[in-house]
Amino acid sequence: MCGIWALFGSDDCLSVQCLSAMKIAHRGPDAFRFENVNGYTNCCFGFHRLAVVDPLFGMQPIRVRKYPYLWLCYNGEIYNHKALQQRFEFDYQTNVDGEVILHLYDKGGIEQTICMLDGVFAFILLDTANKKVFLGRDTYGVRPLFKAMTEDGFLAVCSEAKGLVSLKHSTTPFLKVEPFLPGHYEVLDLKPNGKVASVEMVKYHHCRDEPLHAFYDTVEKLFPGFELETVKSNLRILFDNAIRKRLMTDRRIGCLLSGGLDSSLVAASLLKQLKEAQVQYPLQTFAIGMEDSPDLLAARKVANYIGSEHHEVLFNSEEGIQALDEVIFALETYDITTVRASVGMYLISKYIRKNTDSVVIFSGEGSDELTQGYIYFHKAPSPEKAEEESERLLKELYLFDVLRADRTTAAHGLELRVPFLDHRFSSYYLSLPPEMRIPKNGIEKHLLRETFEDSNLLPKEILWRPKEAFSDGITSVKNSWFKILQDYVEHQVDDAMMAAAAQKFPFNTPKTKEGYYYRQIFERHYPGRADWLTHYWMPKWINATDPSARTLTHYKSAAKA
Repeated sequence: MCGIWALFGSDDCLSVQCLSAMKIAHRGPDAFRFENVNGYTNCCFGFHRLAVVDPLFGMQPIRVRKYPYLWLCYNGEIYNHKALQQRFEFDYQTNVDGEVILHLYDKGGIEQTICMLDGVFAFILLDTANKKVFLGRDTYGVRPLFKAMTEDGFLAVCSEAKGLVSLKHSTTPFLKVEPFLPGHYEVLDLKPNGKVASVEMVKYHHCRDEPLHAFYDTVEKLFPGFELETVKSNLRILFDNAIRKRLMTDRRIGCLLSGGLDSSLVAASLLKQLKEAQVQYPLQTFAIGMEDSPDLLAARKVANYIGSEHHEVLFNSEEGIQALDEVIFALETYDITTVRASVGMYLISKYIRKNTDSVVIFSGEGSDELTQGYIYFHKAPSPEKAEEESERLLKELYLFDVLRADRTTAAHGLELRVPFLDHRFSSYYLSLPPEMRIPKNGIEKHLLRETFEDSNLLPKEILWRPKEAFSDGITSVKNSWFKILQDYVEHQVDDAMMAAAAQKFPFNTPKTKEGYYYRQIFERHYPGRADWLTHYWMPKWINATDPSARTLTHYKSAAKA
């Protein structure tokens, strides 16, 4: 996890523009570099490094003797860099996983390069010999990337939007900044004056398709057919593989543990594999909540069962509310459910950074979207509609859960790893017949639970524990984080403000006082940037007016019981 930043064709003084790159310093607390591009005085790269692999030669932009005309700035991890080196006999100059991008590009061009990368990434690749600039981002947008481009060819790129919003350019007083789409790459021509022109934007991978790099994978052979036992065996193989490949790091590994199914499966599998790899330190697991929260109790149970070094972080309503401003600044969004769920994750990341030496943090993100884990999937009109919704959620992860997971951890210099969004695991899961993936017997993620039922990885009551939204599970049912927030914003936003909301915020007009309060904070930090969020996250098929799982019947009946 690092922070990348680059300018092409800047009209302003680069030493002034470079101050913007400091806005993402949190992403790389270990080292920092600016580098101008030879022959292009108005082009430069900025890089903030979190040293996770190859502490000696890991600085960027990466340049190697063999390709003096290539410059690479990337944020991410390429898990198959060694397999590709062996397959194509690449001569690496460093131990940096991203170096493989340079060799692949030289061998087969940008299309083949990006399709061969098994990992998470956002990159800027400059080829001064062929006068090209390439931008690329992984399938789900696990690693962030933003860009701003003017009509006269000034291009600015950054890991987070906050590193671009204050840039100046002669032709426009307000630089339009937008997220770079996941699963795409862009080709741009580099002109002699350092400015660029977009040639094409290409969608290179759909989450449903088996990735091209699978052909060179070292995972054991999967069994054909959709018999239940066959599918379960294949899922276990692929999930184990997703965890194993993510052990690639020179820094200590930890794991977020809410006590829900997803994070518990990740923590249990991770601990097992760390033991097999004979890693010398104990796995640290981290849970956050208010006193007696369901998550804390469940996480404690899992940690005791698997034998991790467990840390519990307690916070009160005042600390949660006080964090809202810095959380929204870090997130760059005002989406209601994202903000709610981010407070706990932001506070626990702060704790990890301050009190431990764990830097690479595993998490269960992406599972709800992939395995139809949200409670509203019980209401899906058909397996096909559920499949459609699952793919929509995966496509939009970069606006919601993946955004939350990246920004809350990166704000504290941590690197998040999300095995459920592994290319092989997710594409296989999505290839299964729709009726296998829907909730069964009133239980969501039934197939995933069944898959690990005989593995002894987890206690049965955890394996079959119903879904808790992270923002809801961190507090007790009687006084939820949801209710604490409602009570607080009631005193911050009055009815007159709500009546004028459509005039003040014509785009994505907030419908609730909580939404209004978050939007106010967002506009203070990022005025006029509301279009970064295309729409609010909201459950389907149930006429919901609020995204909280607590407003659904699943919770109401549980509360009455």
